[in-house]
Amino acid sequence: MPSVHFLSDHQPLRGEDAVAAIITVEDGRYLMQLRDDISGIFYPGHWGCFGGAMAQGESGADALQRELAEELEMCAQEFREFVTFGFDLTKLGQKKCCRIYFEITTTEAEIGRLVLHEGAGLRLFEPAELFEARLALYDSFALWLHVARHRLS
Repeated sequence: MPSVHFLSDHQPLRGEDAVAAIITVEDGRYLMQLRDDISGIFYPGHWGCFGGAMAQGESGADALQRELAEELEMCAQEFREFVTFGFDLTKLGQKKCCRIYFEITTTEAEIGRLVLHEGAGLRLFEPAELFEARLALYDSFALWLHVARHRLS
């Protein structure tokens, strides 16, 4: 099991506006990233969605395309916004920020062509397996909503 750095590390973490990709393949499995086990990131050593911080003035869609290209050499042709979470970190001396989740459906063949440049690994998960994994908590809620979306309509 990966170590938990956040308990003893003094490296500051910064909440920033961010994007994340909920990537599924044709059979309904979810592509997840094993986050690096380093202290300078949120949820080190956890499984999470691909994505990252938005640059100043960058749109969510542009940030998503950039992050997927940087992390996976993926060029998503079609995607749509799924849900946005707002985080008010002002009581912690930081700012309000958001995390925008986008849905992407691709093929297993396309997954096989991806090149991982960021993170310790990637894996396809069955929907039921997702919640047995050590997930980043904000991504866990977004994924739960995605799996249960038919119940929310």
